[in-house]
Amino acid sequence: MSTGANIKIIAYADQYALGAVSMWRDSKEQALGVKDVHGFDDHLGFLRTKLIKENKVYLAIDEQTDSVVGITAIAGTELNQLYIHVGYLRMGIGSRLLKIAKELSPGKLQLFTFVVNKGAQAFYEKHGFTIIGRGYENEENLPDIRYEWVEG
Repeated sequence: MSTGANIKIIAYADQYALGAVSMWRDSKEQALGVKDVHGFDDHLGFLRTKLIKENKVYLAIDEQTDSVVGITAIAGTELNQLYIHVGYLRMGIGSRLLKIAKELSPGKLQLFTFVVNKGAQAFYEKHGFTIIGRGYENEENLPDIRYEWVEG
């Protein structure tokens, strides 16, 4: 593992698809404490056929290992994904990816995070997001929180 200084942010490149999905699944499972409801191949298909077509996707790459350590996906005002490798948390990578998402947004972002993911809640609140709703709008059928950030 390297320091945050050795991390580059790139636009999605398919050569990193397998690594991105592996990191994404591990991060999500760690945060939720449950296995992903989809298999690896389904997740890979979602990345390649839906996520990258409907979102601007960026990857955080550890330059020393050439491995994916973060992913974000944004479409307009929706921050649809932001996951960081569990071994790279608290290195500023999520903040860097969120900064890109804010810059790409029209001055407002909304997202969902799971109630059980206390780390994500603290992260988003630290970065100016406020709670605007609660519900169960996810395949996992877990309680979630709707957050919003507005520029200014």
